Amino acid sequence: MQHLFDFADALGLRVEYANLRDNNGEYRDDLKRIRLREGMSERLTRWTLAHELGHAVFGDVPAMHGPMKARQERRADEWAALRLISIDRYREVELLREGHVPSMAHDLGVIDVGVLAFQRVLERELARAAA
Repeated sequence: MQHLFDFADALGLRVEYANLRDNNGEYRDDLKRIRLREGMSERLTRWTLAHELGHAVFGDVPAMHGPMKARQERRADEWAALRLISIDRYREVELLREGHVPSMAHDLGVIDVGVLAFQRVLERELARAAA
């Protein structure tokens, strides 16, 4: 988790905990700030911070248009997944848990969305390699 805080610091971002009602986290480019909902589990906090860092890396400004918002969320999820999950550990856990996503997520220290995002990236890379 410390490497995520260090990355935020390197980007010049302030990370705060707040009483967020509707989100686990939020990134504000104009304020150079990430806010995380107080009281989350360590695994959810880790995932949320990585996801919000993804938004920061891409300089995302909250989109009002549904498809653009969905694209930003997918991109931040995939960025986070690639920072939190190594391919070797993924292979090990996938075999051990026989592809059961919730169990894999627990073992990988992410949430289910993280495993699914990692799988999307793998599928795209396999399709590119096959083409």
